[in-house]
Amino acid sequence: MTYTLSLDRRVRLAEVESAAVSASPVTVDDAVRTRVQRSRRMLEKFVADERVIYGVNTSMGGFVNWLVPVTLARPLQENLLNAVATNVGNHLDDATVRAIMMSRVVSLARGNSAISLANLDKLIAVLNAGIVPCVPEKGSLGTSGDLGPLAAIALVCIGQWRARLNGEVLPGAEALRRAGIEPMELSFKEGLALINGTSGMVGLGCLIVERARRLLQSYLLVSALSVEALSGKLKPFDPRVHRLKPHAGQQAVAEFLWETLADSRLAVDELDTEHLLSNEMGEHAKAGSQSIEDAYSIRCTPQILGPVVDSIAGIQRVVEDELNSSNDNPLVDPDEAEVFHNGHFHGQYVSMAMDHLVIALTTLMNLSNRRIDRFLDPSNSNGLPAFLCREDPGLRLGLMGGQFMSASLTAETRATAMPMSIQSLSSTADFQDIVSFGFVAARRARDVLDNVAHVVAFELLCACQAADIRGPEGLSAATRRLYEQTREVVPYLDRDVTITDYVETLAQRLVAQPGLG
Repeated sequence: MTYTLSLDRRVRLAEVESAAVSASPVTVDDAVRTRVQRSRRMLEKFVADERVIYGVNTSMGGFVNWLVPVTLARPLQENLLNAVATNVGNHLDDATVRAIMMSRVVSLARGNSAISLANLDKLIAVLNAGIVPCVPEKGSLGTSGDLGPLAAIALVCIGQWRARLNGEVLPGAEALRRAGIEPMELSFKEGLALINGTSGMVGLGCLIVERARRLLQSYLLVSALSVEALSGKLKPFDPRVHRLKPHAGQQAVAEFLWETLADSRLAVDELDTEHLLSNEMGEHAKAGSQSIEDAYSIRCTPQILGPVVDSIAGIQRVVEDELNSSNDNPLVDPDEAEVFHNGHFHGQYVSMAMDHLVIALTTLMNLSNRRIDRFLDPSNSNGLPAFLCREDPGLRLGLMGGQFMSASLTAETRATAMPMSIQSLSSTADFQDIVSFGFVAARRARDVLDNVAHVVAFELLCACQAADIRGPEGLSAATRRLYEQTREVVPYLDRDVTITDYVETLAQRLVAQPGLG
């Protein structure tokens, strides 16, 4: 499938993810090509009129006050790329780099960045040829955009640095030669146009948000299964009571659980419990055989996951707005016939969105962690054996060890939840005096998502083990499918085995497809 960018259609996060993962080709329509040319011609007119424009006939960053004649445009732009390509650490994977490249193409295709059509075409050609620049992941301030990550890409486009092609690491010039692409020749403003923007954090953010959305969708079904496996009560999810608290996410979660569990024989009818306890009532205070209410990790699921639903919907909207923006400086708007010095490269929107995603995912993880504890503790599980070990308890340890992992990942994740978006440090002789760290925030959200997926995977493993002990024939139709799909990967555990591979496989599937199927 080819993804064609146009001026009258909003690019969705799912499209960026799909194109990046499948390495699908990207193109632009004629209207985009016309507008890109208009923007470039407008800038050329301004140069002819001897206007002073940042990055065109001035230097950049801490040298902003230096005037540079346009006859030195090419060395100025190439020096810019080399000077800011200072990222370090492990290289980003192929899909992430492609998502970043596509995000930059989307922004440039808005036709306000004054890049030449020839060089936009070459950037698209590099992406479509399967050339993957080697992008070290650490070191971006997220303002003036993601200079380091985007410079690594731009350097390959001018025949420098290194790239992967068909799995082989090559000099950038050799990768271009093998693909039959001539290196870019940069004129005034073009190096700046390639790197001065938020496309690094946006590209990575596209992948993270889409995976987080799928994990959340999967977790709603896992939650329904956990309610059944812990003999939870159904009535707290009745949509009638949730109409009294008008949060959209809360109501959506409650309705999902209510409808999903409608045909369950394992979820408990609260009225049955009420009748049982009524019959136990006597002349004196005494402990009943059951509780009229469940613990918060069951009963408050809509109130806990509802904010996560609403938050992720807002995060998706923010990242998608940024994806579809012109986010470099200066911008040349051909409709207004004007150049605008601006701060659109600032990544605060995305940085805060990624911080909010970390908070949302950590909230989900806290809920999962508490349910895991209830599954494994016989004093809280409504009749399940300790550590879900029905056969040979004591000789076997059951799922005891899995909680070591889930508790450790939960603690690690909580410790990293301090917002990155407030960590600004001044740099560049106080020219860049407040920065977003949006790319760092996105990287951390990626790592948190990985942790959360593993904790949820273990909760799912516990829920299926508990369902087997109670009798899976009592599951609802929807949770029965989830149970059966899980059993394709993980058998009922009547002996102690290493569960690492099981957890890893389930975690991968939880973010790959909602509900595992």
